[in-house]
Amino acid sequence: MKTDTLFYRLFQECPGLFFELQQQPFEIGNDYQFSSVEIKQLAFRIDGVFLPVPQAPERPICFVEVQFQPDKNFYARLCAEIFLYLSKTDLSNDWRALVIYPNQATDIGTTERYRELLDSNRIQRIYLETLTSLPVPSIPLETLKLVVETETQAIESAKKLITRIRAEAIDPLEQDQWIGLVETILVYRLPHKSWEEIASMLDLVDLKQTRVYQEAHEEGLKEGLKEGLKEGREEGKLEGQLAAAPRLLALGLTVEQVAEALELDCDRVQQIAQSTG
Repeated sequence: MKTDTLFYRLFQECPGLFFELQQQPFEIGNDYQFSSVEIKQLAFRIDGVFLPVPQAPERPICFVEVQFQPDKNFYARLCAEIFLYLSKTDLSNDWRALVIYPNQATDIGTTERYRELLDSNRIQRIYLETLTSLPVPSIPLETLKLVVETETQAIESAKKLITRIRAEAIDPLEQDQWIGLVETILVYRLPHKSWEEIASMLDLVDLKQTRVYQEAHEEGLKEGLKEGLKEGREEGKLEGQLAAAPRLLALGLTVEQVAEALELDCDRVQQIAQSTG
């Protein structure tokens, strides 16, 4: 599972999760914009930075690092990235940092030189395994629990969570957002499962109608188009165009879309569609 990518997407779509993890009000997320930041001077990349929106200038800059692999030099690198970022920004806001570990055993970084930052909670550490001991976690924390549960537990928890979301989230848009986040985690956790299998596991009537499937399908069409055009360049223009057309049609592009992308007339593409259908 690509945890950095997963958490980037979760925090981008729902910044309140970051603050809920720190036992702060979920609504604080409305005062921030989240992004990943690269410090080009030394090619450092910070997993995520929450920058206060102009309407909340008093909020601190918040850094987040997701660390799912043991690393003795982690805190040295983290502090170097943070202080280099602060030296390069024009913002004068105070700052905080959150490190997300799957469990305490992963936290093996050398801390002697950075004890004051850790003891003061300037840099806070969260172990996701502790979420499983909460009696009744909130929907945001219940969602994050799926990341560290076993596959079997995650599937069962996801089904219960979707039921809870539908019962407690009155706003349809809010329901869609949270169910979408649950889907996103399951897709990352179960890369060997088909869309149909995931739909069945989560008791979703038609996963093809959900946001996660539609986004992935759209990406698939884009990749298919790139591959088709590449095929056309490699095999000679007309030959490659004709060879690429069935592939793009199979990915769901319309006759008109394929004709435009491959510079063929619609009648020719229609003939290909009929012969391969």
